[in-house]
Amino acid sequence: MGSFKDISLIAGSAMAAQTVRLNTIASNLANANAVAGSEAEAFRARKPVFAAMVGEQGVARVQVLDVVQSSEPLRRVHEPDNPLADADGMVYYANVNEVAEMADMMAASRAFETNVEVMGRIKSMQQSLLKLGEA
Repeated sequence: MGSFKDISLIAGSAMAAQTVRLNTIASNLANANAVAGSEAEAFRARKPVFAAMVGEQGVARVQVLDVVQSSEPLRRVHEPDNPLADADGMVYYANVNEVAEMADMMAASRAFETNVEVMGRIKSMQQSLLKLGEA
């Protein structure tokens, strides 16, 4: 059975991971309509990769292993009047799915809020224990 400290470390690591997730989503949404003149220059959506890591005394925590680029294809559009267009008049738009990003943002926000609630309950339980000791 874990201590309050262990639970706090788990919830804290989960909050940090969800913060990375939210930052990544914000970056993806900010660049959703970014246009480039070549595939190499085009913005590609990014996704964090999480893992449960078990440390000393079997205490697990969430760790961000990496932030990887999406392998989804870029959107290629014929816009010969665009100043960024290549010789064939093509431009490349980011491969960001805004609907999926918004859904992911809602899930990340809920996960973060859940861990905030866990931290609040730990604090409340600790205060209750202190009051029991006073009686």
